[in-house]
Amino acid sequence: MKRTFLLSILAIFPAALMPLAAISQILPAHRAAAEGDEPSFKYELYAGFGYTSLNNVNQSRSGLMGVNASVTRDFGKYFGITADGGYYKYATVSGNPGSPVVDMFFMGPVIHANLYGKTSGFIHALLGLEHLGGETVTPNISFAGGFGCGLEYSVSKRLSIRASGDDIGSAFSVTGNSSALGYSPHTTFGARATVGAVYKF
Repeated sequence: MKRTFLLSILAIFPAALMPLAAISQILPAHRAAAEGDEPSFKYELYAGFGYTSLNNVNQSRSGLMGVNASVTRDFGKYFGITADGGYYKYATVSGNPGSPVVDMFFMGPVIHANLYGKTSGFIHALLGLEHLGGETVTPNISFAGGFGCGLEYSVSKRLSIRASGDDIGSAFSVTGNSSALGYSPHTTFGARATVGAVYKF
């Protein structure tokens, strides 16, 4: 009788400990699933309103408005490669001499990180080409590049609002183009700004 009673007591301990062992095995998987709820996107598409100054055009009284677009391929959480393009045609105020048009195409690395809550930031370095149309400039395409930074606010998992600014340098030849180009015989720098929407996928 005593032996049966002792065996019954010993059998209770494994039965009581089995749910604890099962819980300890389930919790890590549950945590992993919860941590994996945050989506990981590889691409970003951006499109928005853009502005560029006209420091490379002599007697320019205002900058130009237009559109800016980019696509970014992300490699991990913080690093990506971006391709950026812009088309600027419309003067911010009347009075510009001629009818200058600026096209830009750049590529370069971007580093981005979350700053606080739904707000994140990025910095990028861009290299590429700038085309100056509507002026008697030969050649009308110049090597260009610069640096910039921006902020993003997440509206949803896939959609964000972005505002950014850059300082873009270009080096159009001044030979035979003194009436059209700015006063600097070498590189001129112009500010560029844009605001728009980002879609991640």
